[in-house]
Amino acid sequence: MSSSSSRERLGLLLGFIGMAIFGGTLPATRLAVAEIDPIALTAIRTAIAGLCSLALLIVLRRPLPRRELWPQLALVMLCVAILFPLLMAEGMQRVDASHGGVVLGVLPIATALVAVTITHERPRPLFWVAAVVGAALVIAFALRDGGGTLSTGDLFLFASVAVSAVGYGFSGRLTAEMPGWEVISWVLVIALPFALPAAALTMPADPLHISLKPWLGLLYVALFSQWIGFFAWNAGMAMGGIARVSQVQLLQPFVTFVLASVFNGETITPQVVLFAAAVVATVAISARTRGRTRVVPEQRAALALTRAPE
Repeated sequence: MSSSSSRERLGLLLGFIGMAIFGGTLPATRLAVAEIDPIALTAIRTAIAGLCSLALLIVLRRPLPRRELWPQLALVMLCVAILFPLLMAEGMQRVDASHGGVVLGVLPIATALVAVTITHERPRPLFWVAAVVGAALVIAFALRDGGGTLSTGDLFLFASVAVSAVGYGFSGRLTAEMPGWEVISWVLVIALPFALPAAALTMPADPLHISLKPWLGLLYVALFSQWIGFFAWNAGMAMGGIARVSQVQLLQPFVTFVLASVFNGETITPQVVLFAAAVVATVAISARTRGRTRVVPEQRAALALTRAPE
């Protein structure tokens, strides 16, 4: 086996590991918000991940990002370190993790739309058809589960898709300037001045009265969903090729279903699986029909964005 082939296989394996880690985000959040307030969960998870990021950057003696990159890092921080986890946690208080898995399944399309704007692509008409159909499927699913109306949980999840797509789009552009793990680490460090005071103020009054599962859920989203998952995912795309490894993401809703069934005791109906499969199909079509522009280094990562990890 050639070294190139071995590298690609390792990249696919790392991509699968990253995808599986992100697939556990909704079930873990669902466990955590059972006893921890969403605001506290967001603050504590971001503070833990931020402190770990700061320690890693210091140990590796990474230089500060250039001054002109800080506004983009701040925007990504607002979207992926504060708003997305908060909105998702609020949604997980109100709907099942499997339901959220279907709704967030359209996130790759939303991220691609942001990337299209950033890179000035001109996608083929089929891309727009797939995007509209994917969005319509998710809305139809939410209306079906909500008895004809959108629930508050769905509105929170839709909002989380919007803000995360913006954050992931600009995060992808920043990977042209520094490795992906460094982007997320600096983003989390920038969040520390907000996260640490918020964590201190919102910490549960009697942590000992909170059972083990919510704490484990919090640790999972703090260390894996918010931080470590990015390492495996970004390294996988670098080694195995963005086009190939990004296809692994199509399995993520189904990983979420399995984990929600095992750890949250949720019943996964055939209708849920069918809706998820249909959404995944629109994601696959949109990824294959995006237009091509002259790719400069600044655009390369953004062009490849079909999802970004949670």
